[in-house]
Amino acid sequence: MRTVKRTALLVAAGILAGSTAAQQAATKPDGAALFQSHCATCHVSAAGATAAPTAPGRVPSVETLRQKTQEEILRALESGPMVIYGNRINEAERRAIAAYLTPKTGNSAELARANLCAKSEPLTTAGLRSAQNWNGWGADAANTRYTKDTPISAASVSGLKLKWAFGIPDASTAYGQPTIVGGRLFLGSGDGTVFALNAETGCTIWTYRAETTVRTAVTVAAASDGRTLAYFGDGEANLYAVDAQNGKLAWKVRIDPHRTARITSAPVLYRGRLYAGTAGNEELSGGDPGYPCCTFRGSETAVDAASGKIVWKGYAITEEPHRAKPGESHAQFTPAGGAIWDAATIDTKLGRLYVGTGDAYVDPAGDGTDAIVAFDLATGKRLWAQQKTPNDVFNFGCLNPQRINCPDKMGPDVDFGSSPVLVDLGGGKRVLLCGQKTGVMYGLDPDDGGKELWQARIGKGSGLGGIEWGSATDGKYVFAANSDISTLTAETGAPRAEPGGLAAIDIRTGKIVWKTMPPKADCAGKAGCSGGQLAAVTAANDVVFSGAMDGHLRAYAASDGKIVWDFDTTPDVRTVNGVAAHGGSMSGSGPTVAGRMVYVTSGFTVTAGMPGNVLLAFELARE
Repeated sequence: MRTVKRTALLVAAGILAGSTAAQQAATKPDGAALFQSHCATCHVSAAGATAAPTAPGRVPSVETLRQKTQEEILRALESGPMVIYGNRINEAERRAIAAYLTPKTGNSAELARANLCAKSEPLTTAGLRSAQNWNGWGADAANTRYTKDTPISAASVSGLKLKWAFGIPDASTAYGQPTIVGGRLFLGSGDGTVFALNAETGCTIWTYRAETTVRTAVTVAAASDGRTLAYFGDGEANLYAVDAQNGKLAWKVRIDPHRTARITSAPVLYRGRLYAGTAGNEELSGGDPGYPCCTFRGSETAVDAASGKIVWKGYAITEEPHRAKPGESHAQFTPAGGAIWDAATIDTKLGRLYVGTGDAYVDPAGDGTDAIVAFDLATGKRLWAQQKTPNDVFNFGCLNPQRINCPDKMGPDVDFGSSPVLVDLGGGKRVLLCGQKTGVMYGLDPDDGGKELWQARIGKGSGLGGIEWGSATDGKYVFAANSDISTLTAETGAPRAEPGGLAAIDIRTGKIVWKTMPPKADCAGKAGCSGGQLAAVTAANDVVFSGAMDGHLRAYAASDGKIVWDFDTTPDVRTVNGVAAHGGSMSGSGPTVAGRMVYVTSGFTVTAGMPGNVLLAFELARE
């Protein structure tokens, strides 16, 4: 009897187990179906074929997504640009979509600790003050992106040779711009890992894992308590201070509570305060019919560098968001937008800072959108705003046939995404150099409320066109790179602009002295390949460096624009940390120059582009 009961129990258990397994199989999320339901509208063309890599502008194709790791896909859905769609589904469903899109899994935590230095020299006061450092985004408070403390020049640049390469684990985009201070290299990455490397050899001194993506440059400085701190921001609007000697957290503060806020601009240090701007993902959220659009405003925040205490916060749009009145806006709330993507430029003479701002997310567009804005360093008061494109209202609802949250006329989405550059012309005159995605460089008078002195057009411009991430100046010319890889928000039927080109503009007159178009891309026909030049430009003595979406880093003679050195970053390369790596498109950050070395990251698939995950270190050969 006992045997019969036991058999019956086993049979019942088997039936139950089989039933549970069947139920689990039946309820297991279908990644393909979920992708089709939530993602295909943007990532796949109407005909059902994979979208062209650059056609959708800021929407990567399925082919581009397949080149990412599952970890990258999850980050995008959980806290990145696709969070508005990720919020609609649960974790299991997000993982199913990631697994459907790519078989690549990640082990970045293990790889991040590879090739640890046997020993490391501490940072010294002399090292912190070295003229050969490249600290933060623009190398100085004026964001000139220029150095003369190097033997690298137009005549010698051909002697640059690859010294070492570092593979960024589990990445298809190499986000960070290298900071070089006291013989150490600091670099952020897509999974939030911040690396401190030996700048000479590339071995790893320490790593720190932030909450999410760190795409800002790192700023390093001595604090009032004797420590040397490394400052950076992440994709959740957290600002960090980490001990630059050992990677231990000193403090962390979230500088903007808005759920879509993030920090893309490098924090700037001046007299004991950090200044950091916030951008937002709400431009994407506007495409969600269920989202209460829109309430994010770009802001600049001053933080005590020693403690992390917020001192003041100033907004590009001074008016607080409110529920829209009938006939006031096509969205539920207004105003919104004016994201600050760029590192602040410090005016030590007048005690203020300058930033560029982005488009408006909803109508009506505030005067602080698509503008250069001045804030008082002491109080955060907005002093003036010079708006260059009024009524530029754009969010992803404008790309929906139903025109969700979109006005009758969609704006061109032509942000000021690069830092203003401040130059003293002598004789009591100064100029603020400001590049916009319209393809126009402006010369403004910082001593007269930003009054326009001149303007020069180097490209056609569009949502992914014109001047994107940063220009450089040698005090005579401003060197500006042109993108024009997309006409996402251009007029229907307008002819496509030829992408790329680097221009030199006389900073006194606005006259274009020369413009050099890129050579024909040797990757033509490859997904994401383009001659567009989006990456920030860097100048050293009489030579100018500009990276392109075809994966080439080129050096130009400042005098006439002749290409004097060209390096293809895309091939596979052996790395010091053993991570398989190669370069790809170059966008966002630019190269940095320190002494005899040039450092650059390669790989970009955030919008369009070719994947890559490498940091390259070049050294000028000794004669």
